[in-house]
Amino acid sequence: MSPAKPQTSPRSPKHRARQGQQTAAKRSTGDILSAARRVLKIESAALETLSETLGENFGEAVDCLAAIIGRIIVSGIGKSGHIAHKIAATLASTGSPAHFVHPAEASHGDLGMITPADALLVLSNSGENEELKDLIAHTRRFSIPLISISSQADSTLVDASDIALLLPGVPEACPMGLAPTTSTTMMVALGDALAVALMQMRGFSIDDYRVLHPGGQLGKSLIRVKDIMHGAEALPLVSPETAMSEVLITMTAKGFGCAGVIDKQKGLIGIITDGDLRRHMAPDLLAQSAAKVMTQNPKTIRANAFAAEAVAFMNNSKPPFLCVFVLDDHAKETNPVGILHMHDCLRAGIV
Repeated sequence: MSPAKPQTSPRSPKHRARQGQQTAAKRSTGDILSAARRVLKIESAALETLSETLGENFGEAVDCLAAIIGRIIVSGIGKSGHIAHKIAATLASTGSPAHFVHPAEASHGDLGMITPADALLVLSNSGENEELKDLIAHTRRFSIPLISISSQADSTLVDASDIALLLPGVPEACPMGLAPTTSTTMMVALGDALAVALMQMRGFSIDDYRVLHPGGQLGKSLIRVKDIMHGAEALPLVSPETAMSEVLITMTAKGFGCAGVIDKQKGLIGIITDGDLRRHMAPDLLAQSAAKVMTQNPKTIRANAFAAEAVAFMNNSKPPFLCVFVLDDHAKETNPVGILHMHDCLRAGIV
C-alpha cells in the first residue's frame, strides 16, 4: 500500500502561493491598468478642484509662516503623520526651518520642542483625532499660531485654528472610499504649494539651495566653477613678448599643461597648449615669442557658471581640452581670475 500524500495545510506557504497564482491568473492586465488609471484620474481631478478652491486663507497662511522667527512645527497622526513628515522635510530643505512633532509624543514631553516663536501646521482629514487635543490646547495656551489642513470645516481642529486650509469634499480613490488616498494626495500637494510659495517670498536662490543640499548628485550638480577653480596665484600667465623658453618654464612650474597670454591691461588674448607646441615644432621654437605660437581668442568660462557646464563645455569642444581659463562674471571683463582643470571636476564628483 502506497503511503498517503501529505495534505497541504490551508495556511502553509505552498498553499498561499498556489492560491496567489490562481488569483493572478484570473486577473487580466487590462483590469489592473484600468484600476490604476481610475485612481490617477480621481486624484488628478481632486488636485484640480483643490487648485480652483484655494482662497485668501492660503495667502494668510504663507504670510503667517513667513513672519515667525522660530520654526514651523508640522504634525499629524496616522497617514496624515506620514505626509506631515514629508512636508516638514520639504520646508526645511527649501529655506523654511521646520521639523515634525508626533502628537502622541507631544503629550509625553515633546511639547517642550515647541516655543512661542514657532507656528504649528497640523494635518488631519477628520480634524477629530484624539491624539491632537493636547497639541491644540498647547497652542491656545501659549498663543502659538495654528494652521490646519483638514476636510471637515466643523471639526475641533478647524474650529481651534487661526487659519484653516480646507480640502474639497471629493471621494477617496479607494474602491470602498475608506483608505486615505485622494485626501493624502491633496495634503502633500498643499504642503508643496506652501513650501514653494515661501521660497518665492524669501527669495530663496539656487545658491541657498546648494548650501542646504551639499551631498549627493543634486549637491554636485549645483557646484559652480568658482567653488573648485584654482585662483589667481596659480595662473600660468605670460606676456606676448615672452620667449618660448620662458613660456615652457612657466607651463612646467604651474602644472596645467598650458599658459595664458595677457596684454598690458592683463586681458587674456591667447593660450599656448601642448598642441600649439607640436604645431610649431622647429629648431628655433624656443627663440620665438609667445605671440607667434599662441592660439588667439581662447575659449573661456565665467566663474559663476555651474561646474557641470564647464565639463560639458570642455568635452564638447573640438578638439576637447582639459583646462579652461576662468573670467569674472562681468560680460566685458577679459582678465582671468582662475583656471579650471578637468581633474578638479572629477575630484568634485562631476562627470
